[in-house]
Amino acid sequence: MATPAVRMFRKLEGLFCVYKPSGVHWKLVRDSIETNLLKGLDATPSQPLSHEVRFLAHPSPETGASKRLTVSAASVPVLSKHPLATGPEFQHIRVGVGHRLDAFSSGVLVLAIGNGNKALNDFYRTRVSRDYTLEGEFGTATDNFAHTGRVVERSTYDHITQDKLERVLAMLEGVNQKALLMYSNIDMRSQEAYQMAVEGLLGPEGKSAPILTGLRCIRFQPPNFTLEVQCLNETQKYLRKVVHEIGLELRSTAVCKGVRRTRDGHFTMQDALTHHHWTAGDVMQAIQLYHSTKKSKKPSKAAVKTPALQTSEENITDTQQNEMNEGVAR
Repeated sequence: MATPAVRMFRKLEGLFCVYKPSGVHWKLVRDSIETNLLKGLDATPSQPLSHEVRFLAHPSPETGASKRLTVSAASVPVLSKHPLATGPEFQHIRVGVGHRLDAFSSGVLVLAIGNGNKALNDFYRTRVSRDYTLEGEFGTATDNFAHTGRVVERSTYDHITQDKLERVLAMLEGVNQKALLMYSNIDMRSQEAYQMAVEGLLGPEGKSAPILTGLRCIRFQPPNFTLEVQCLNETQKYLRKVVHEIGLELRSTAVCKGVRRTRDGHFTMQDALTHHHWTAGDVMQAIQLYHSTKKSKKPSKAAVKTPALQTSEENITDTQQNEMNEGVAR
């Protein structure tokens, strides 16, 4: 019969997502969650110890010159199966990581436990797009396209308007749409291509160069601006380079101040567990929610952000970000 810890582990098998703070390596996030899950599993009540029958000797008091030995049968616990002798029932859990985020990026990070690692492999092979918000600043260029890099150039940006920025974004989006069709390896005049485009499933076959399926400006306050990006096969370094190239197209320079993933497939910011909820109970609840909704959910399209998603992002303030960074570091 399965122990309480094993029954609990079976409920933990599946996919879930967490919010990875900026400045924290994804390996530290994974290790923190694995430690919390092991603590939760080992804290479950252990099964009562099994008993065995043993014959216990009881020497009788001396009566004259004779000595007698009395034997009685007794049921005693099998101490070799005590948790103090066998150790924790679970000493390692395989926690898989989906599309990774580098140390200076934040946002949705998909994880898997147990049999969920197979679903994670399937998740990798599907043509799901991801959403990001990119914080940029005009007037500066660095050697690594991020604000933490070494400054290599400074320039003016007074001539940049929102209309000029949006024209550059439209041009980049058009170029990437052509690349998407080229990498799709499907006849664009066929009914299959039309159906896949309607369902948002049109995408490259296998690995391809990064493709931006959507790009728009959601905040313009020079020198600062914020972009919303939908993409495939991207890296965070590539997204920072996009901000840099936008600055060059506008006859200026630009540096990326922040990269935040807001959606990975059908996992969104609303589904992401913050650091204070990286416990076995909260993870179990998130996985059960995933199992209950995965049949009804279709692959997410590269769509415009909903107000609920925007509100969820705004709720993560700089103070909360710093608290999460300090909590994970501990």
